Amino acid sequence: MAEIATVARPYAEALFRAVEPSVAASLVEQLAQLAQVAAEPRLREFAHNPTVSAQQVAELMLGVLPSPPTPAVRNLLQAVLDNGRLAALGEIAAQYEALVNARAGVAQATVYSAFEVSATQLAEITSALARRFGRTLDARVVIDPELIGGVRVVVGDEVLDTSVRARLEQMRTALTA
Repeated sequence: MAEIATVARPYAEALFRAVEPSVAASLVEQLAQLAQVAAEPRLREFAHNPTVSAQQVAELMLGVLPSPPTPAVRNLLQAVLDNGRLAALGEIAAQYEALVNARAGVAQATVYSAFEVSATQLAEITSALARRFGRTLDARVVIDPELIGGVRVVVGDEVLDTSVRARLEQMRTALTA
């Protein structure tokens, strides 16, 4: 996976530098839509056909989007296709979003919970985590019944694990040491 990330980084950074800061956030959704289209196996099969040009693939991809993308996103897509990097489009979108969030002082947070989390509970968790991590967080919830209870939060490369499973594991380690 590191190879895809390495390939994607220059594309994400180039787009980030090419657009005005006021427009940068609006491109996140466009890139996410393109990445979703690029993940379609039938499209990849079409794109790998030697009789199909990069321009034809671009036209097909742009044709299925709900709204026309900006010229910057069109140019990025054409560059990606011209260089045979369609497989990296999802990672390009993710890295671009990370750059936009970093500029805005926002970090992505994944909250793993054993049970459903209401909007009120998520707001409370996000508020507490924002104080703990010292930045605004954009949180999403993933249900993981193996946690038994509590939450496990991942923000970038930082992990805060207050789950019952983690506590049981700590107790097991202490008792066997």
